[in-house]
Amino acid sequence: MTSEAKAVVKREWKLEPESEYRFEMDPGTTLAIKLIVGHAEIFGFELVEGKWYLFGYECKAAVYTWQGCTIEVAGQPSTEYVSEETSMSAYANLHIAFEQMRVRALRKLRGSPPHSDEPGTPVEPPRVLVLGPENSGKTTVCKILTNYAVRAGQGWSPVYVNVDPSEGGWAAPGIVSSAPITGPISTYSPANPLGSAATTTPMSFTSNALLPLAYWYGHADIRKNPLLLERLIRNLGENIKDRFDNDPESRVSGLIIDTPSSFASGQGSNDPRHRLIKACIEAFNVNVIIVVGHEKLNVEMQRAYSSQLTVVKIPKSGGVVELEYAYRERVHNYQLHAYMYGQIIPAPAGVTNATIGGETFTDLALAPSSTVINFGDLSIYRIGAESMAPTSALPIGAKRVVSEMQPAAIDPAQPGSGLLNAVLALLSPLNPDENERYDEELLDLTISGFLVVTHLDIPRKKMTILSPNQGSVVGRTAVLGSFEWQEQ
Repeated sequence: MTSEAKAVVKREWKLEPESEYRFEMDPGTTLAIKLIVGHAEIFGFELVEGKWYLFGYECKAAVYTWQGCTIEVAGQPSTEYVSEETSMSAYANLHIAFEQMRVRALRKLRGSPPHSDEPGTPVEPPRVLVLGPENSGKTTVCKILTNYAVRAGQGWSPVYVNVDPSEGGWAAPGIVSSAPITGPISTYSPANPLGSAATTTPMSFTSNALLPLAYWYGHADIRKNPLLLERLIRNLGENIKDRFDNDPESRVSGLIIDTPSSFASGQGSNDPRHRLIKACIEAFNVNVIIVVGHEKLNVEMQRAYSSQLTVVKIPKSGGVVELEYAYRERVHNYQLHAYMYGQIIPAPAGVTNATIGGETFTDLALAPSSTVINFGDLSIYRIGAESMAPTSALPIGAKRVVSEMQPAAIDPAQPGSGLLNAVLALLSPLNPDENERYDEELLDLTISGFLVVTHLDIPRKKMTILSPNQGSVVGRTAVLGSFEWQEQ
């Protein structure tokens, strides 16, 4: 700390019951919060008294208390205030209803007789689709409901499904993914919005070392290739169904599906959102739709689906922050940097024994591998054409030369390949049995990791790739999307 730097001021905030301390952070700043007395939580993640919790990378969050508490804050957020107007009661009521559904489903699974006050009550576990417009707090609602389930003490491990490719989930932006959640999801950085995956760092958090199942969509906008997104959603649904069939006990915990904001509103009759919502409902056998703070969408969902499932509208939190495009771009960079290099969140001056998500790792630095490979060592594809107009924009009677679902091989030696600084999804191996191959097999392969092309040497037909580990990629297959990343 330089002599000109200001000393970090520690401040105490006393929170009344059912109120929350909200904060937003500027780029390059860190914040630490400690619970001094009482009970408090951050999006359903319970804080422990006496521990410093670190936050960085422009984190925006809130410390909520049901019974009242006192917290200490070190560092200077760009915005901080206390609000007594929250939506937590509505979220808690949802959790209670879902908990009753899980208990009834477990009783049925174990052959216990139903309670006398439950005649005709559905005995299916909650399979919840959360919808809402931009900046409505959908992911926060999903995290709260998931955290409350795993904190209930019943051994639940709900499956968290993320079909918002702009969010990134557990790895990098551009994926749709799912993971069974066995421990509470902490919030400390938008680079890890849903916790930390076991495969992205050798020093993974023990409390949240998740093994997500991920497919590569490759774009932030669902309109870029809605047919591909629909296929990946259905692939996820098939995998989760197989998991539930093989482990009926896990099925009882249910699942919670986080969705893109573009599912909430669109333009024109050709907008793909209704088809994608329908795909989610069918793929995950949804029985509850939650609409966050959007009256028109609630009416649409009631009209379309109330005869076959439950549609519930809940208010959005007053603490939701309007996120501009530039912020979202920075978050994508944070996520890709964290995937390659890990995260360093230095503690503010005067704060010792700080934790990230309750664990004493303040420096999760990695040493990625930069490797030079031959062009022919890695098979690279793009799904569909690089820029593809919607079908409705084609001339009458015209047909596509390249379909939205067709893998097209990329030659790195060709000018304009789009590979320099591109993020590539490294796919799981193809089926070794040639007789089992099919044209679109690449679309159904899960992701095993990510690479970034940092240099192309066309005369020598070599490229330099950056990856978190030193594993060989010779003979492997990768898919290009529209994400790029450059070291700052």
